[in-house]
Amino acid sequence: MPRTREFATDDAVVAARSVFWEHGYEQASVPELERATGLGRSSIYQAFGSKRGLFDACVESYLDEVIRPRLRPMQQDPVDAGALAAYLDGLREALADAASDPGRHGCLLMNAASAPISRQHAVAEQVAAYRAELRAAMRRGLAAARAGRGAGDGEPEPELLDRDAEACASLVTSAFALTRVDHAAALRCVDAARAMI
Repeated sequence: MPRTREFATDDAVVAARSVFWEHGYEQASVPELERATGLGRSSIYQAFGSKRGLFDACVESYLDEVIRPRLRPMQQDPVDAGALAAYLDGLREALADAASDPGRHGCLLMNAASAPISRQHAVAEQVAAYRAELRAAMRRGLAAARAGRGAGDGEPEPELLDRDAEACASLVTSAFALTRVDHAAALRCVDAARAMI
């Protein structure tokens, strides 16, 4: 019986994640979360403690199932020279697809960063940690791409890599934020990041 609850909980998190992703934390009503998950209010509160507990579970699920699989090729050793380009090409494809969650709603965490919930310390920390993880992965991707060009100049300069990884991560997070209001601008941000490689 506990195994069944585990599967139901996992399914509920994925269903709730779609609601939070589309509407944001503040606009996602408990009745809407009940409809999406198939759980009653008491079951949601029993399993997650609160609406905020459910949101936290959704963020963890989003990181583990949506974000980190895409970053993984830039986090493992060795990093392929084309890993960052592949990440950005995949991101562009996802944002260009108006039917996809990223194309319609951007990024769950970047949406939270611009909403009132970001004033809560734990959420602000999670957004900052995600951005740091993104920046570190992009730095590794840039280093591998530039080393793979065979310029013969040795390793790329660390300061230059830091600067360009920051710019690349900023362009990606801008693309996530813009896709809801200016789709073409979001795609231009990804293209600009791609041109930095």
